[in-house]
Amino acid sequence: MKHSIGSYPRVRVHDDGRQVVSQAGTVLLVETVCKTGLDQVLSAALAPWRKPRAVHDPGKVLLDVALAVALGGDCLADVAVLRAEPVVFGPVASDPTVSRLIDTLAASGEKALRAIRSARSEVRDRVWSLAGENAPDTGGEVVVDLDGVLVIAHSDKEDAAATWKKTYGHHPLTAFIDHGPGGTGEPVAALLRPGNAGSNTAADHITTAQLALARLPKKYQRGRRTLIRTDSAGGTHDFVSWLARRGRWLSYSVGMTVTEQVHEHVLKIPASAWTAAVETNGEVRDGAWVAELTGKLLDGWPKGMRLIARKERPHPGAQLRITDADGMRITCFATNTAGRPIAELELRHRLRARAEDRIRAARATGLRNLPLHTTAQNKVWLEIVQIALDLLAWMPMLALTGEARLWEPRRLRLRLFTAAGQLVTTGRRRILRLARHWPWTGHVTAALERLALLPNPG
Repeated sequence: MKHSIGSYPRVRVHDDGRQVVSQAGTVLLVETVCKTGLDQVLSAALAPWRKPRAVHDPGKVLLDVALAVALGGDCLADVAVLRAEPVVFGPVASDPTVSRLIDTLAASGEKALRAIRSARSEVRDRVWSLAGENAPDTGGEVVVDLDGVLVIAHSDKEDAAATWKKTYGHHPLTAFIDHGPGGTGEPVAALLRPGNAGSNTAADHITTAQLALARLPKKYQRGRRTLIRTDSAGGTHDFVSWLARRGRWLSYSVGMTVTEQVHEHVLKIPASAWTAAVETNGEVRDGAWVAELTGKLLDGWPKGMRLIARKERPHPGAQLRITDADGMRITCFATNTAGRPIAELELRHRLRARAEDRIRAARATGLRNLPLHTTAQNKVWLEIVQIALDLLAWMPMLALTGEARLWEPRRLRLRLFTAAGQLVTTGRRRILRLARHWPWTGHVTAALERLALLPNPG
């Protein structure tokens, strides 16, 4: 009778392997960089910060750090993962060189940040053009979601402060473009704020919206085709008035606080005035209804604003709030979209919850903590995080299909980027052979074929 000595097979390990490439699937991101021209555009944007005899290009250095973050790194030193594979990533700067560049860019303040943001904006135009029907503006509308995120600080960093959740750190305000049900989303702005920054600060929402609009293609920087969505933190007079200002003409869908006046108005709505809420497939949502509020509630708000209330049976175990009524959870939001059923508008606003998925992806891609000490340095880090998230959104948009296009960063890393490879040199060609037995090798090779068919940047 044989006795098992363990649950896993025993293997001998030697450290003399040759021509083996770790994280071979990362060629997907490298090829995305090449096809979008991100390396060239960043290099040109950061040319003013390149010293005369510098060996490493600042654009390449910044992009290498972003690639390391896209692979799961959370500090500057994680660029060592790329440095270990020069065949795939080329020459990678040393840790001191990387640190000096971050310090130089931080010392330049807004000038360097504007250069990086402009480069990302230029590439975004090209990516959307290459994506065709997979671009987020295919339906003629661009949706930008604003949301705050708490970033915990484990040491005393500049502007770190106590947060409203009784933690300690920072409270950035972010903006993401929603790719809809068939995709993920990409960042367009991130405003670094102290941990004690208010959730409903109108000035911060306006600043973040301005940063986001400036990074959109020019035709979406104003007009009804651009929808700004926020939770109730954005439901302030100043912010809504800014969105609705003449000449800006933006569409908005903004969560509103259920005040005592709103609560009393909801209680007076007759049963016949409530309309059943709907699901994304068009079917009626069980136990949820919507109604439009009118009258004095709209006094003092911008002309054309509609206030829509929603009531729904809370989930089992959820505690009711003082603003709830008759066992129903009451919420409301404001919009200036006319001519569409309120149930459809409520569904559109409810889909703002996808912003939480974007926040989760950002936390898993360098936003778990801010690794540097000064605020100026961490502003540069936020731009690096956004470049990493751009690549993790653009690559699936251009190269993946079906369910794989919806994979979040953690799954992309686990299934695609960690694929093993062997480097074979034949004549003057270098061939990367991926593991045949890996279940997702087909996804990688098919994606590379799609990227190869795209035109090279001019």
